[in-house]
Amino acid sequence: MLKMFTTQLTGLFKRIAEKEEFAFEDGARLLAQAPVGDGAIYIYGTKEMKAIELEALEGEEPFQWAKGLTTSATEKLDHADRVIIFSRTSGDKEAVKLAKELKEKGIPFVAVSSVVDSTVSGLAEMADIHIDLRLTKGLLPDEYGNRFGYPSSMAALFVYYGLKFTIEEILAEYE
Repeated sequence: MLKMFTTQLTGLFKRIAEKEEFAFEDGARLLAQAPVGDGAIYIYGTKEMKAIELEALEGEEPFQWAKGLTTSATEKLDHADRVIIFSRTSGDKEAVKLAKELKEKGIPFVAVSSVVDSTVSGLAEMADIHIDLRLTKGLLPDEYGNRFGYPSSMAALFVYYGLKFTIEEILAEYE
């Protein structure tokens, strides 16, 4: 089972890297504008995506330009700041509510989530840049035809590191 999960997870990472290549670059450029100016990159995760916030702020290699964001602290953001929102799906109510507030304030943001229903106005439509996790069902089949093994936070951490490394490259060239 672990071997099959590893194969499927590797395939997921490869799909994200290939299909979202331009979104990674565009998202990193947008986010890199904050430290180049007088802003900060605020990270917000819903539910299990709080793991990305913790990795960025408390991990072995903290993201030096990152700060955590609470929904009650959006009033302190200004136009030099940038935000990245992580959620399981593009329709997550909490993430969509934050996205609306950011849009109203004119704060540019990147969103990372799986697009579940493209007919519903969600993160993918509101974000300046959206990176699709492409995780709409579990990776492994069970004996009854159902699927399990839904590694949304692992996929989001993969995206986080892709953005972080790209931002660091951009800022190194800027200096």
